[in-house]
Amino acid sequence: MLHTTFDQPLSLPWRITESGAGKVYQQPGQLRLTDYPTPDGTYSNAQISDYATRRDFMHRPPVRMTITAWATTTAIHGTAGFGFWNHLYAPDMRGLRLPRALWFFFAGPPNNIRLARDVPGSGWKAMTLDATRLPFLALLPTAPVGFLLMRVPALFRALWPVGQWALGASDYALDAALLPERHTYTLDWHTDGVSFAVDDHIVHHTQHSPRGPLGFVAWIDNQYAIVTPQGQFGFGLVPLVQEQTLILESVRIEPSR
Repeated sequence: MLHTTFDQPLSLPWRITESGAGKVYQQPGQLRLTDYPTPDGTYSNAQISDYATRRDFMHRPPVRMTITAWATTTAIHGTAGFGFWNHLYAPDMRGLRLPRALWFFFAGPPNNIRLARDVPGSGWKAMTLDATRLPFLALLPTAPVGFLLMRVPALFRALWPVGQWALGASDYALDAALLPERHTYTLDWHTDGVSFAVDDHIVHHTQHSPRGPLGFVAWIDNQYAIVTPQGQFGFGLVPLVQEQTLILESVRIEPSR
């Protein structure tokens, strides 16, 4: 079990990552992840995690994550959030990996990560994804044709649920007004499903459960991605003209019942 209220100096397994104008500050009872003004073309990230390499990933279902957190603004330029993932790329982690994640995830414009048919590609979300599932890998050779078919609205409505199932994608839009307010977020990860709750109220449940092991991460950065079933892809950085902060008051990771 991991539990911290940030009243004491951080120790292992907690690890801090600061990139560009991203800074992590600890004060009694809080950890502040802040991106300061950043010019175009520069990546800024303020992050805390419980791993250094993929060998350190320690989380498998059944596990529960409980976090009390808030942001200083709803106008985050880039992405922010907290949960579990497989860290897609780092030179010391032997290159790129297909994504596996379950987390509370915010994506500000121009992000457009549209994995669920009826959910916007940006905003504050509860999300799961597992691109390492065999059904998704089996569909990959058909992707060029699939992208063309998905551009026909009727075919998209009829066929994308199959692609979404293969990808293990579940996406639920949360009210962005929650973001600058202090709330407690809970994620219950089981082998047969994942439940997301805000202040002990379940807001989303899905049978899509990414496989472990995964690492915990909480971050705020100025990156954007465009990924749609219609074959639109793009990645880039958003300049920051003012600071943006994600504040963590407590993090608890424990076996789930």
